[in-house]
Amino acid sequence: MIEYKKAQKILLKSKIKINNEIVLTNNSLNRVSAKNIFSKNDYPSGNNTAFDGYAINSRETIGLSSKNNKKFKILKTIAAGDNPKIRNIKKYSSVEIMTGALIPKNFDTIIPIEKINYYPNKKNRKFIIIDKKIAKNNHVRFAGSDYKKGEKIIAEGEIINSSHILAFKSLGVEKVIVKKKPIIFFYTTGNEISKKNNIPNWKIRNSNSHYIKSLANNSFFKIIDRGILKDKDDKLFKKLIKKNFKSKSDIIITNGAVSAGKFDFVPRVIKNFKLSNHFKDVAIRPGKPLMFAKFKNKNQSFFGLPGNPISSAACFKFFVYPYLRSILNMKNEKPFKAKLKNNYSKKKNFTRFLKGKISTNNKSNLELTVLKGQESFRIKSFTKANTWALFKNGKSNFKKGEIIECYNLL
Repeated sequence: MIEYKKAQKILLKSKIKINNEIVLTNNSLNRVSAKNIFSKNDYPSGNNTAFDGYAINSRETIGLSSKNNKKFKILKTIAAGDNPKIRNIKKYSSVEIMTGALIPKNFDTIIPIEKINYYPNKKNRKFIIIDKKIAKNNHVRFAGSDYKKGEKIIAEGEIINSSHILAFKSLGVEKVIVKKKPIIFFYTTGNEISKKNNIPNWKIRNSNSHYIKSLANNSFFKIIDRGILKDKDDKLFKKLIKKNFKSKSDIIITNGAVSAGKFDFVPRVIKNFKLSNHFKDVAIRPGKPLMFAKFKNKNQSFFGLPGNPISSAACFKFFVYPYLRSILNMKNEKPFKAKLKNNYSKKKNFTRFLKGKISTNNKSNLELTVLKGQESFRIKSFTKANTWALFKNGKSNFKKGEIIECYNLL
């Protein structure tokens, strides 16, 4: 049995290669960017107005006052999307301009429409009257003030979200290079597992596969359910692995049959293959019967998850998920920290992943409550949890008020 940190190091040394592909930005949601993506244009593309109003040349207002006002002729109205070009602009001219419209050359400031006085009157708008000095660049959105051409939109290894797609479309990015989704073949094991809903009490509904598959919805990896292996399917499993070597799968995951019981055939089968890196059993709770292997000279890896539902969920979160991020060149997931709200004790040499509830106190500080029902078969507490709390090894007793690292549920 090895420590959690050592298992993490083995995972980092056991990367498989995930290729890139080009996709339309419309189809890039929740994909991992394979390269830095840069803006192809300035945004805004030109100086435009932030208000409905009138554009003028600010220099022409120097010296104006209530006693020395000036009429500026209204040349035309420019709406957003109109061509702003105007020929032969004479001195003391103005244009009515709508929000978002490009500001024509020779004009450099905007007077909001609410502050305009018209001549001869509001119904017959031929001129605007200006009776004071107007500052330059009022209510102007400058070209490139949001994005400069060549500026980075998203970095390599980041997940593309809806806001990135908004930026891509605004900036003229039509295609992006992303990492292919790692394909995971998932096998459930055990005679006790049933696909049926109405079952006798000696059977178990196949819930783990549905939970794992749900994690892939709208995510950067793909789960393919390969069915249930029975207790005596060890030879079949060996054949399936050989077949999978020739398939497009990247990772094989089994659920159950990784301990040391009579029908726990998974470790025995896996060890028949040449392995470059592997471990079996980590000093963790829940999830002690856990196995990992990188197949030698193959671009494929294997995870054997324990059968109990919470053990399976915890091992996916703290082993499979970080491994997926690693092979996609993503940054490590950063924990957030919360104050422990109740005392907790555990075995010193084990790392514990606990179902927890994060709340906010009256000082807006995050607090962690360790929920009751931490056993690996208990699912009720999992439905009430909103975090995984990591209690590190090397320490047994944790007191109220201590700072604990916490991770979002998948």
